[in-house]
Amino acid sequence: MKSIVQVRNMKLGQGIPKIAVPFMGRNNEEIMKDVAYLKEIKLDVAEWRIDFYEDVYKIEKVKEILAEVRKALGDTTLLVTFRTSKEGGAKEITLEYYVELQKAIAATGNADMIDVELFVGAEETVKGIVKAAHEHDVKVIMSNHDFDKTPSKNEIIARLCKMQELGADVPKIAVMPLSSTDVIELLTATNEMVRDHDRTPIITMSMGPLGVISRLAGEAFGSALTFGSAKVASAPGQLEANELCKILSLISANK
Repeated sequence: MKSIVQVRNMKLGQGIPKIAVPFMGRNNEEIMKDVAYLKEIKLDVAEWRIDFYEDVYKIEKVKEILAEVRKALGDTTLLVTFRTSKEGGAKEITLEYYVELQKAIAATGNADMIDVELFVGAEETVKGIVKAAHEHDVKVIMSNHDFDKTPSKNEIIARLCKMQELGADVPKIAVMPLSSTDVIELLTATNEMVRDHDRTPIITMSMGPLGVISRLAGEAFGSALTFGSAKVASAPGQLEANELCKILSLISANK
């Protein structure tokens, strides 16, 4: 039986891949404008990229605007992500503050999911963040991003399995293809992961123009969620969310 994770009314791992749309406002006004615009977008998950937020180093400020975002989103699933600079994010962050911030966000009850990077620190540190999130019924998407290359199939599977071992509800990996063969490697790893290690839903993607097909083929190969854009893409190769929804629906209807 295929693994499913339920968040609010959304079931990750069941049916058409779910669509997450990031918003990246720099201040409170921009953030709330972004959230209002998301109501025009077909999405399942709103991802707040807090590494773009100018007051992200002030936890109380983060918590205040997070409460406003939660209220404005209604019942839409909210994922909160601080993407570190080494994995393509907008700001530097110390490990100590990363841990403090993640735990504080989870404790508010206003985030449905948080993103925790696999390689942000020692395994015990990562486990500690996961434990704190789960204590507040917050799901963890554990992630790894390689903007330079595509690791081997076996390495992709090993990283996703490590995320499962560390308590991730949904492991995620995004890689950069240098050839079409790299895209096939990512899709093969996805298929084998779902077939042989079906402990959780997973999210996989091959970035850039070469990897666009991986953002569309989740239902066939096993990736439970894909990322679309609203105004600005947060990663190379993202498609506009409404167009992405149409394509995924068309693929599903003709499977």
